[in-house]
Amino acid sequence: QGAQWVGMAVELLDVSEVFAARFVECGVALEGLVDWSLVDVVRGVGGAPGLDRVDVVQPVLWAVMVSLAALWESFGVRPAAVVGHSQGEIAAAVVAGALSVVDGARVVVLRSRAIVALAGRGGMVSVGLAAEGPGGVSELVGRWGGRVSVAAVNGPSSTVVSGDVGALDELVEFAEGVGVRVRRIDVDYASHSVHVEEIEGELAAALGSVTALVPSVPFLSTVTGEWVEGAVTDGGYWFRNLRRTVLLEPVVRRLVGEGHGAFVEMSPHPVLTVPIAETVEAVGGDAVVVGSLRRGEGGLERFYLSLGEAWARGVAVDWSPVFEGLSPRRVELPTYAFQRSRYWL
Repeated sequence: QGAQWVGMAVELLDVSEVFAARFVECGVALEGLVDWSLVDVVRGVGGAPGLDRVDVVQPVLWAVMVSLAALWESFGVRPAAVVGHSQGEIAAAVVAGALSVVDGARVVVLRSRAIVALAGRGGMVSVGLAAEGPGGVSELVGRWGGRVSVAAVNGPSSTVVSGDVGALDELVEFAEGVGVRVRRIDVDYASHSVHVEEIEGELAAALGSVTALVPSVPFLSTVTGEWVEGAVTDGGYWFRNLRRTVLLEPVVRRLVGEGHGAFVEMSPHPVLTVPIAETVEAVGGDAVVVGSLRRGEGGLERFYLSLGEAWARGVAVDWSPVFEGLSPRRVELPTYAFQRSRYWL
């Protein structure tokens, strides 16, 4: 995960009607699937489980991401395309219309619950190398004969691997010995590795009733690297999403090549903006890449700063909700002392 933090949605719940309404809708969809309250978890109410459980943190992050997308749209920032990374693709599918909110809740809850069975035997490590090419991560993991897999291709020098605990220990020691930057990810299971095949049957049974929908917003899959053209996001898709390598870098390259110039991360803390910006730079693009909130900064002030970052780089923003009930007016920029010319970036 990496984006979660305690209290990450509380401020917006208290001050944003749009965010709160979508968040409550997600909470209603989760009812009957979980034995805890979404609002109680984010508010830290006594007795509510913490974010240290994968079967809690993934549904909560799903609700936050879906609600942030609704908040951006309320300011006129509507997606020309939607992309999701690993578990984030469940939220992306809801935003794109490829899943209903109810089915999105079902996928994220039942799948994260199944992942618990994998806990304790695997792990994930971020490696500061390209996935392909001489000396790349694909070549590196070959040293461990299938015990380590390439889990996610995030950027030109950002790849995640997953697999057996012992093999990852050896990989970390080897990489550090040759000067390669590595960082352990705080999970004890191995998503996007052969470990996931152990729960394929369980997921097939649990997600068999999920109804795939045709996206209403263009939806680019990080499972296949292709546009989702029909109703394909059924239960089987969400197994493949968990098993296969996350193709974020190839997808970002494709979007830049097709003329997309702004990437906005729907998360409580931006964990993908750096590799996305590196990918944009690597292909010679000039796209704006911004987050939504930051760790410890979960209110409208931080959100307005993110809106401003996007707006200053050319993204159309409807600022009227900021001034609701007020009478704003435009003012002329002042000249500098002893100068008649005006200056603006």
